[in-house]
Amino acid sequence: MDIGTDVGIFARESDRLDRAVEIGVVSGRIVGASFPATAAEDAETDHPILDRIFAYLDGEHDHFDDVDVALTVPTEHRRVLDAVRNVPHGETVALARVIRMAGLDPDDSADVETARRALAENPVPLLIPDHRVRDVTGATPDSVARRLRAIESA
Repeated sequence: MDIGTDVGIFARESDRLDRAVEIGVVSGRIVGASFPATAAEDAETDHPILDRIFAYLDGEHDHFDDVDVALTVPTEHRRVLDAVRNVPHGETVALARVIRMAGLDPDDSADVETARRALAENPVPLLIPDHRVRDVTGATPDSVARRLRAIESA
């Protein structure tokens, strides 16, 4: 999805999450997403990706797979995050499945640690839906992850 050439921090307060949703945009690509307690005072509120996120929070089905995300992470982490991005809306998978989807070995402790770190350090939660991975803590705060899973199962 073309999001233009916007650059900056965009955020809105969400009653559904009891916190804000914030995205960082550089050269028309999403470089960060987070769920701070409140929106930064200097953050802009008008952005098409925020519009989509808030429609999603209201129950509209959206996988966000067409959103251009800029990842600056190690190659192994990228493989894990790319695999997570392919988990369908409304589904959850075990970490072992994600590891296999990324071409790694779920029986190799180094590969398991790589996957855990990739999810914990996910720079764009929701757009790379770490809330869809069971049995591991992602970058999405637990209360937000539970709410996102509830929204997707409704």
